[in-house]
Amino acid sequence: MKVLITGGAGFIGSHIADGVLAAGHEVVVLDNLSSGKRENVPAQATLVEADIRSDEAARLVREGGFDAVIHQAAQIDVRKSVTDPRFDADVNLLGMLNLLEAAVAGGVQRFLFASSGGACYGEQDVYPAPESHPTRPVSPYGASKAAGELYLGYYGFEKKLSWCALRYANVYGPRQDPHGEAGVVAIFTGRCLKDESCTIFGDGKQTRDYVYVGDVARANVLALTSDYVGPLNVGTGVETDVVELQAGIARATGAKTPAAFAPPRAGEQKRSCIDPAKAGAVLGWKPQVSLQQGLERTAAFFRELLARAA
Repeated sequence: MKVLITGGAGFIGSHIADGVLAAGHEVVVLDNLSSGKRENVPAQATLVEADIRSDEAARLVREGGFDAVIHQAAQIDVRKSVTDPRFDADVNLLGMLNLLEAAVAGGVQRFLFASSGGACYGEQDVYPAPESHPTRPVSPYGASKAAGELYLGYYGFEKKLSWCALRYANVYGPRQDPHGEAGVVAIFTGRCLKDESCTIFGDGKQTRDYVYVGDVARANVLALTSDYVGPLNVGTGVETDVVELQAGIARATGAKTPAAFAPPRAGEQKRSCIDPAKAGAVLGWKPQVSLQQGLERTAAFFRELLARAA
């Protein structure tokens, strides 16, 4: 297959590019490099530098002869979406529609979308949440992801485009950006490697479902050749609170400095955890990397980065 990966120079997208290439497919990466890095793009992939909202991106999708599009490019900062919801919608909805229209015109057969488990479900009724859980996003970012899925439903029904929305839990691992709010593992790992204190907001009992980026990439590779249409959770079904997470990172890095506590942040979800059983049933996917294994791999990556920078 010839596969276009938007955001393929980014943290998750570059791991997906690695996985898709390893599965024997041809890969073209579309990325504006606003947050992605050229060095993340595998050597065997072709990089096209353009914004997903642009005419150039639409032309690439329409005329590139792609069998599939894996759409990872997005505005991912929840706080940015709150302060500037227009920008969030411009990138996450209008950018996606630009690609979808071009995909239909270009005869693309399969469209995978990076959605969000935590942001789409909002405050959950049950833990872990299955795909049937109501979507009640509490941020413009979550609303844009939920709306993206609704648009996919339309394109699937009306335009016969095969699609799958992969609802990610909290993804972490090598290449994660330590400078965004989504990068708590990267932030804590960087501080622990320098034996600096990590700041925990509130009591640290707020939980998330942490899934290793290599497992997420594998889910995309499996979904690429599946005929399943609809949303799928990509998580572990295991809740880990921030205190436990910091302790695990301290073990992985050998850090001794205790965490510091700060007042809670307004509007932060207390718990988030998604059920991956359906992905197991339809894709044969389940997470293979335990949290501690993943934290150790992440620590090794950032330790090497620090050594190279020294």
